[in-house]
Amino acid sequence: MVSPQHTVGSFRYWPRSDRWEWSDEVAAIHGYAPGTVQPTTELILKHKHPDDVAEISALLDLTKTANVPFSGKYRIIDTGGRTRYVVVAGRTVYDEQGEPDGTEGFYIDMTDAWTTDMQSSADEAVGKVVKSRALIDQVKGMLMVVYGISAERAFDVLAWRSQSTNRKISALASQILVDVAEIDGGEELRAAFDSILLTAHERIAESPKIAKLNHIGEATTHLPRKQEASVRSQ
Repeated sequence: MVSPQHTVGSFRYWPRSDRWEWSDEVAAIHGYAPGTVQPTTELILKHKHPDDVAEISALLDLTKTANVPFSGKYRIIDTGGRTRYVVVAGRTVYDEQGEPDGTEGFYIDMTDAWTTDMQSSADEAVGKVVKSRALIDQVKGMLMVVYGISAERAFDVLAWRSQSTNRKISALASQILVDVAEIDGGEELRAAFDSILLTAHERIAESPKIAKLNHIGEATTHLPRKQEASVRSQ
């Protein structure tokens, strides 16, 4: 069995040919060395926790027919028989004609800190979003709230997107803040955020403008001189 060295990895799925691709990180989460396994629907279901198989099967059927984004927390059984706890999210990708072509998304391995994350992530996330002025910390806080993960796991997600898209983390964070400000909220919040996270790199300009996000937190880190002096004196 291979112990996963990374907590975040990506996948792609083409329903027409029932074909899957895993990144090396996702393979490792399942216990496989890079390049040693070809994922299939049958193999994926084999690795799911018995109590989650029915839900995953229904989700796969929905992915094939409805072309809707999804995310959730699931259990898998790796090649060594160990139960691993993961967050999985995905979105529909389209071909050049604008027709649904498949699904892409990511896994977050939360096994090592599952209990701690579940107990403390909500309070920790709220504190981060309210108090932090740094763009990256604000987006980390959002990830923590949306996916129920710790600050360390949230940064791993941003680092993964940065490496995958060859964009700076700060630029991705800026774009995500701008996009989140336009979400109305409600039951579609998580699905909308999944899409933003997976596509932010496509909308980053050479010098992205940062919107003022009063309901999330200030997007700038500089205070007027008088106010800055007042803060230092407190």
